[in-house]
Amino acid sequence: MKILKNSAISHETNKADVITLTAGQKNFLHHQKMQKLYIFWSRILLFTAFVMLWQISSDLGWIDRFYFSSPIAIAKLFWHDIKDMSLLSHIGITLLESGVSFFLIIILSVLTATFFWFYPSLGKMFEPFLIVLNSLPKSALAPLIIVWLGTGSRTIILCGISVGIFGCILNLYQSFEQTDPERLKLIETLGGTKLQAFTKVVFPGNIPTFISLSKVNIGLALVGVIIGEFLAGKKGLGYLIIYGSQVFKLDMVILSIVILCIIAMGIYGLLNLLEKRI
Repeated sequence: MKILKNSAISHETNKADVITLTAGQKNFLHHQKMQKLYIFWSRILLFTAFVMLWQISSDLGWIDRFYFSSPIAIAKLFWHDIKDMSLLSHIGITLLESGVSFFLIIILSVLTATFFWFYPSLGKMFEPFLIVLNSLPKSALAPLIIVWLGTGSRTIILCGISVGIFGCILNLYQSFEQTDPERLKLIETLGGTKLQAFTKVVFPGNIPTFISLSKVNIGLALVGVIIGEFLAGKKGLGYLIIYGSQVFKLDMVILSIVILCIIAMGIYGLLNLLEKRI
């Protein structure tokens, strides 16, 4: 009897825990779901229409196939290069260099911004220099880096870092500085140290900013690596783009650009997923 009574009580509790939605709320949620599906399928249809128009224009001679290639020609080239593994090695090298550049940008930016927050006078002193370095066209730095370090992966990684690090340090430091002063005063009033204020208030409160900067900097790291591969690479997607343009294999150029777009979309999607989980 006790077991039956307990199960009845738990059943009633579960019933109470269930949130009942009104008809208006259900309609609103259904509308939101349908809108997301509409946007998703609209994107798919738009992309499909673009590819079909591109192929038809190439077949009918509306565009010059030599300059613009065609989706079928690019797909054949992709399949050919995948079979002999040459394309995969180029993709792998670009991904590796971009990943290393991205993680170094994030680690160095967090450490530097943290150091500036602990020593505000140094932060104020270096801030104008960071603004100037961030405003420089990063492609102008690449030839200097090549002269200093020569060609190779470390030069390409440094090119990737140089594109994003100055802006990341600056934005993260300014975000740390704008932390709610009332919370910091509360920590100080309760006898907390500056380290405790940083670990309990400043850094946790700036995690959304950190995620947003990561989204931006993964793209910037990829751009910097491609610039480095243009000038100093012997492998990678940037090298394929330069090589293809030099020998007039423009289908190779377009294929490399398409792969770069897919990589950027994939990484951005992963960061979006991480942001939702956090």
